This record gives sequence, structure tokens and C-alpha cells, in this order.
Amino acid sequence: MTYRRSFLMLAFVVGMLLAACRSESPRAKYVFFFIGDGMGMNQVNGTEMFLAECEGRIGTEALSFSGFPVRDFITTYSAYNAITCSSAAGTALACGVKTRNGIVGLDSLGQKSVASIAERAQGLGIPVGIITSVGMNHATPAAFYSHQKSRNMYFEIGQDAVERGFDLYGGARVLGAVSEDGSTNLYDSFEQAGYVVARGMDAFEQAISEASKLLVVQDSEADALPYAIDRKPGDMTLPGMTRGAIDFLMKKNKGFFLMAEGGEIDFASHSNDGATVLREVVDFAEAVRVAYDFYLQHPDETLIVVTADHETGGLVLGNGSSDLNLKLLTNQKMSLSALSGEMRRLRKAAGGKEVAWNDLKELLTESLGFWNAVSLTAEEEKALSDCYEETFSGKSFDMVKTLYSEDEPLAVLAVGILNTKAHVSWASDGHSATPVPVYAIGVGADLFSGRLDNTDIPKIISDVAGYGL
Repeated sequence: MTYRRSFLMLAFVVGMLLAACRSESPRAKYVFFFIGDGMGMNQVNGTEMFLAECEGRIGTEALSFSGFPVRDFITTYSAYNAITCSSAAGTALACGVKTRNGIVGLDSLGQKSVASIAERAQGLGIPVGIITSVGMNHATPAAFYSHQKSRNMYFEIGQDAVERGFDLYGGARVLGAVSEDGSTNLYDSFEQAGYVVARGMDAFEQAISEASKLLVVQDSEADALPYAIDRKPGDMTLPGMTRGAIDFLMKKNKGFFLMAEGGEIDFASHSNDGATVLREVVDFAEAVRVAYDFYLQHPDETLIVVTADHETGGLVLGNGSSDLNLKLLTNQKMSLSALSGEMRRLRKAAGGKEVAWNDLKELLTESLGFWNAVSLTAEEEKALSDCYEETFSGKSFDMVKTLYSEDEPLAVLAVGILNTKAHVSWASDGHSATPVPVYAIGVGADLFSGRLDNTDIPKIISDVAGYGL
């Protein structure tokens, strides 16, 4: 009995000492949580090898986050599926629980709301920002503020954003902004709740100093920001949004929590568009670099975590030989989606008449380098010619549909040929169960070492930042 009492007393003392050490541990005042949607290990490694080839060498050129001191990987399965969707993975990353595919911010039965780290931070009076390169109420960002049975309930998810009242939301637009009966427009709801709705980067920058709450969207109704490969001057970008978010959230001088999603890595991977994917990863890394520059000014108060919700497409670097030719992808000057758009433009310009093969060849030369920088085999030329005959001669045909796009068969074939010549291949146009990378730097970064599950990430962030998830 005496031994047991002594043991319990020792355990109590050790526990108190550990608690004291824990309370004195540095807290992350500024938390950046970057999520590259669909960004598996090969999306990152392929980008680094692509950049090295562009410099004329075999190897890798580090991205802003790949040199972080902590580099590991996490598993991504959902509650009932080996292969997750973005809403279930987003819920795991935001709330630390597994749930059913298609559910946002609820338990696996779709009955009980589960709190996110962003909601916990807000409860402590910490400014919160949620930004993305796709719709602000898309699956991944939604998991940080919404609780709905379906990720497709965009109007209801948008209402949750208004009611949650985070300091900053940003994205391409508000999806499904008008109620079914037409009586409510979510943009009006945001304004009535005290938000300044800023359309475009110029409006965002002007509103930073004046607004107390901000909704930032691009000045168009597209579901996503322009791909980096298609970007024009003045377009909204994830790096630009990240920079503006920091300036806005710093105004209250209370620290902040910022989640930034690179959503179009996933979109382009669903389309198996290799060149566009690599450029999206580069753009995502530039957004992380903005946060890293902030970290250099506040190294003892900042935590940056970079990960992904899942891998998309089953990207493979290599197709049987010992070589890669990723540099060939520099000849692609527009995304697959934009190339399809140009083909539709040619159809419209033809006024119902047949589009000339030479016009399409000229487009493929300008956009992909075919018959110029990229030589084609006789078999590849025949495949393109046959596809042209099938889809541009007035016969009925089906567009190629993937989750977020509907593309011209000739555009899909041409981009596929370029991928193959670069020795890039894809397993599917969907998600995979491949583990995804995690990178961390700053306060508590060492806690992200070792094999982890996606549900561990928000728990560790909460522990380091003191959110109490």
C-alpha cells in the first residue's frame, strides 16, 4: 500500500512538472495552414524535377516548402473508404475526425457537428482567414466553418460562412450564391453581416485598411481563379491573396490563423493536365513563400504547416524507360481547359461549317509546340487526324467529362500525347489512396515528424497554438 501511494505521488509530481513545462513552451501566435488539394508526393517531386530540367540538369530544384526542416507524410483514408474525397479529408484536416465521403464538418453518421481549429481560434478572439483559389465555399475551405451533410449544398455552406463570421474569406466566387427560390443572395447576406465584398485584387488592397470583415472574390463568375499557365496581368492569385490576408489579419494585433488552399492542383490533376499541374504547384509554393517571408520576421511566434487532402490522378513520373523529359512540358502555353475553349471558339467562328484542319494544326503548334519544338511520330499525327475527322466533321460526339471540366476530345488527346512524350502518365481522373506529404517549420514543427494520419494534423496545430481542439 505504501509503495502504491509513493508511486501515485511520484506520478502526480511528474505530471505537474510536465504540465508546467508544457505551459511554458512557446505558443504559435501566427499559424499558416496550407493545403494543396490533390497534391501528392509526385506532384511535388515532379515539379522539383521539372524545374531542375528547365535549368539543364537532372535532379531537383527545391520549392519554398520542400526545404522545411520537417518533411514527412500522412495517410488520408476516410471513415468508410480507402480513397477519400475532399470534404472528408478537409474535415479530417480541420476538425481531427474521420467522416463519410461527401460530408462537411459532421461526424461519420452525419448527425453531430465537429469543431474545427479555425472555430476554436475564433472562440479565443484570434482573427481567422480562409482563402482558396477555387470557390470560397468549396469542400476543403468549407470544412473549417461549415457543418452540412453534403459538400454540394453550396448555398447552405455559404450561409454557414456568414453565420460563423470569420474575419476574412477569399476565393474565386461564392458558389450557388442564390437560394432556390431566388429570395436570397449570399453576397447581400455577407454585406448585411458587416462584410465588405471586394471584387478583384485592387479592391482587396483598398479594403484592407478600412474593412473590419472582408469577402474577397475575383471580378468574374468563374468557379476558380485562372490557372497560373493561363494568367493575365491583374488576375487574382493565391500568393497575392496570401499577402493581402496577412496585412488584413495583422491589423488586430492578436495573432491569426490562416488557411490557404491551392485548389487547382486538384482540378488540373483530375484533367490529367501535367504541365498545368506543375505550374499550379509552383504557384502554391509562391504563396507559401509569402508566409515564409513573414516567418523570417517572426520566427519565435510562427508555425507554417503545408500538406494535402489527398492525391489526385495517380500521377506517375516515368513510363518504362530510364528517362524523363519534363522540360518538354514548357512547350504547353495554355491549360487543357483553355485549349478546349479555343477549339470551341474556332467552331463558333466557323458558323456551323467544318473547321479547317490547318486551323487546328496552327492552334496545336501555338499552344503545345507540335510540328515545331515537339516532333510527332506518324502514329501520333494519324491519331490526331482521326480524332479531328470524328469530332469536327459534323458527326455527333461526346465531350470528355471529368469532375471539374468538359473538354474537346482533340484537346484531351493532344495534351495526353505531350504528357506521354514527357514520360508522364496517370492512373485515373480521380483520387488515389497514396499518402501525401507534410512539411512544417517554426514553433512546434518537430511534432509533425513521424508517420501521421490526416486527423493528427489539426490536433498538433491546436496543441502548439493553444486552441484546445
